[in-house]
Amino acid sequence: MEAKEKLLQFCWDHIESKKTVLHNRSSNLRESLALESKSTAGDKHETGRAMVQLEQEKLGRQLLELDKMVKVLQQMDLNSNTGKVSLGTWVKTSGSQYFISIPAGSCPLEEGTHVFCISAVSPIAKLLMGKEKQDTFIFNGRTHKILKVL
Repeated sequence: MEAKEKLLQFCWDHIESKKTVLHNRSSNLRESLALESKSTAGDKHETGRAMVQLEQEKLGRQLLELDKMVKVLQQMDLNSNTGKVSLGTWVKTSGSQYFISIPAGSCPLEEGTHVFCISAVSPIAKLLMGKEKQDTFIFNGRTHKILKVL
């Protein structure tokens, strides 16, 4: 498997992991809501139900965010390489390496090599977008050079 394919798979695995956690939390909340509905403690009962419903709404928003990330990954074409930084490119800079995709964290590729999977709307990605090999950019007061755009 090529390095970019490994990076993409890392992103898909990240989404699946998050979905599993959110679905488990949602199941736990449904159980809590069922238990709360059996209670007859008046105001305490209503407060408990409201808290569970707020958590369910929060989980719903998080699931919607994951769906947006899925759409981003589905749009990516790993074979397209214009030489410019865009969605789906792996960028090696003098400071770090980035895969422009979704915010999935640091992906270990080889021994000692980590690539940060970042969103195209993150501050560093905004600086990188459209740039080419040998271009420079300033991030956090430091000048960085783009070494490769894959």
